[in-house]
Amino acid sequence: VQLQACGGGLVQAGGSLRLSCAASGRTFSSYAMGWFRQAPGKEREFVGTISWYGGYTYYADSLKGRFTISRDNAKNTVYLQMNSLKPEDTAVYYCAADYLGATTNRPYEYDYWGQGTQVTVSS
Repeated sequence: VQLQACGGGLVQAGGSLRLSCAASGRTFSSYAMGWFRQAPGKEREFVGTISWYGGYTYYADSLKGRFTISRDNAKNTVYLQMNSLKPEDTAVYYCAADYLGATTNRPYEYDYWGQGTQVTVSS
C-alpha cells in the first residue's frame, strides 16, 4: 500500500489543523493506522493509532484530549485532527500502516510509511 499524507502547514499557537493520509489499494480496512511525528534533532515519536475498523484509538499520553484520529475506510483515508496546537507540536508528521496488526505505538511494527507532512506552529 502507498500512503500520501497532506494537510500540514503553518498555524499559530492555539489553532487547529487536520491532516489526512490517503492510501492506495483495496485492502485499507485490513490495516491498523498510526501517526508519528519527528521534530528536528529528535527521534520519531508516537502520536496515536486507530484500529482497522476504527472502533479503538490509542494516543500518546501527552497528546490525549488535543489530538483525535479517525478513519473513513470507504475513502481509504485516515485523519489526524489537531487542536490547541503548541509550538512544541512542530514536526514532520507521518502516517503508517500495519497490515492485520493490532494498534501499537512501536514504529517497527508498521509495514508502510507515508512521506510526511510538515506542521509548524508559531508562538
